[in-house]
Amino acid sequence: MITTAIIVGIAGIFVGGVLNALADELPTYTKPKLPHYPDGTPRPLIAWLGISAFLTGHRTAETGSSLSWRYPLTELATSIAMIVTVISTENDPEVTDEQLVFWLVYMAVFVLITVIDMEHRLILFSVIIPSLVLALLDAVLTPHNHEPDLESALIGAGLGFGIFFIMYLGGILYTYVRGLNVVAFGYGDVMLITLSGLILGWELLIFAMFITVFIGAIGSVVYIVVNGVIGRGNMMMKALPYGPYIVLGTVIMLLFSAEVRQIVAGY
Repeated sequence: MITTAIIVGIAGIFVGGVLNALADELPTYTKPKLPHYPDGTPRPLIAWLGISAFLTGHRTAETGSSLSWRYPLTELATSIAMIVTVISTENDPEVTDEQLVFWLVYMAVFVLITVIDMEHRLILFSVIIPSLVLALLDAVLTPHNHEPDLESALIGAGLGFGIFFIMYLGGILYTYVRGLNVVAFGYGDVMLITLSGLILGWELLIFAMFITVFIGAIGSVVYIVVNGVIGRGNMMMKALPYGPYIVLGTVIMLLFSAEVRQIVAGY
């Protein structure tokens, strides 16, 4: 297990480098490019990874353009997420090698969604649509006792879409009534929970939605308190990205469903 975790962790760093490149280009709908600094200056080969750029003193280009901490943090987050996935499934005989591959890809997708949503308040269809196809293939090719078959996955997708679409419409109505300029809950969040339903199936999705709402409420309170303390005005006018909360709830139920059900429901 240790050897596998190390290999996956190293691979995760390189995958994180690819995710950084995608997070740079996808939100602006530009063609993929080799790694570069924010001003477009090409990064030397040693600085293609954020971690190596920081460690070797290549964080800043000669033009003065600097890489943000997002680059090494994304690579580390991807690596850690993949290591946790391997460790959490090591003693589960129902998780085949094929299933593990799907789950590792999900971790990369979730990191990419989180990074883009936090930076741009966007959940892109160019990421969601291929992920939906991947989740459908997962449901068809690797059904087992605690992973949804196609029927459960489709019901989960429909359930997630239906509930969150109602919330989305409610958010639009609230925004209109209050005269706000931003919507905290976007259609991308609706599509993301639809993806979660395909991945988890309807039973685990119910738990994931409760976790999402609970963690989201805590995050909102912390956000309001922190902004109040540091004195930033109009904090209620700012949209809070909901995608990361959906991702967290989904990952928890994907990797630790047995533990959560035991704690919450006693089975």
